[in-house]
Amino acid sequence: MSLKLSREAFDDVLKDLGKEYKIYAPIRIKGEGRFSDTDVVRYGEVSGLDEIEIHEKAHFSPKEILFPITQTLFYFTEGDYQEPKDDQKKIIVFLRPCDINGVTRLDQVFLENGEDKDIYYERLREKVKFFMIECIEGFDNCFCVSMDANKTEKYAAAIRFGDDMFVEIKDEALTNAFQEKGEFVNFEPTFIHENLVNVKLPDIEQITTETFEDDMWKEYAQRCIACGRCNFVCMTCSCWTMQDIAYDENNSSGERRRVWAGCHVDGFTDMAGGHGFRKNYGDRMRFKTMHKINDFKKRNGYHMCVGCGRCDDVCPEYISFSSCINKVTKLVGEERKQ
Repeated sequence: MSLKLSREAFDDVLKDLGKEYKIYAPIRIKGEGRFSDTDVVRYGEVSGLDEIEIHEKAHFSPKEILFPITQTLFYFTEGDYQEPKDDQKKIIVFLRPCDINGVTRLDQVFLENGEDKDIYYERLREKVKFFMIECIEGFDNCFCVSMDANKTEKYAAAIRFGDDMFVEIKDEALTNAFQEKGEFVNFEPTFIHENLVNVKLPDIEQITTETFEDDMWKEYAQRCIACGRCNFVCMTCSCWTMQDIAYDENNSSGERRRVWAGCHVDGFTDMAGGHGFRKNYGDRMRFKTMHKINDFKKRNGYHMCVGCGRCDDVCPEYISFSSCINKVTKLVGEERKQ
């Protein structure tokens, strides 16, 4: 079912849906950007269209809705423990095709990576419906087309923003909220077919040990500062660590939290006894790159990276991940010629 609605009618729909769902979308937060007098665009709860920022790429991915930055798993008091109360409200997220494809990668990691599912991720994931924002132009540093992440059918509804709102509804549970608010039309979302950035992916069958040992990685040892921003804005980075927090008033009580971690950050590979793998920053760049475009595909049949370009946007040293992929592709080609 497809409809055309006025913006006022669409706001009425959001108001009705808000009784049953928490609704998240990209929002502009004034004065909270990286530099003075700049804004940041990230995900937050909304109640109307005017709150949604669609003209600028979200600086943070919607990953944090499904996989919170900090998540309390349980509270403990001496020999007892208790899980946090579950919020019963379901969730709607406005996001673009690349990010929906990114959720597919998170699903693979948390739900399909062995016999046991991650129950904390699963509980949130089961509540979520996706409202896909039609994306036909992309932004600077996007390369979703190269990563085959520019299209998807995995959405409850697809939205074209404008003076009038066009909506394709695929989830029958949403029909009642929409059908009396607009007029029936023929509408299917359009997808972007070309980005400003083009990435050529390597033939992973041609990647050898020489690829991992090449001098190209030394460049990143000199440039990377291990801030981890690329990990934390990435839609598909899924690493985490545990923290046990003891309360000051009673050291026998506290909580266990799951907290984001990243392969670029100091301490990520530290082990008991003080040993740490990949202390060299270039080795960390190599590990991340080859995970995103090599070993994940070998295991699952598709690349982990979805080409959202947020890592390029956020890097304070202007390291380009898309350029790094192209360098690997060129290197693999040169190795093959030899």
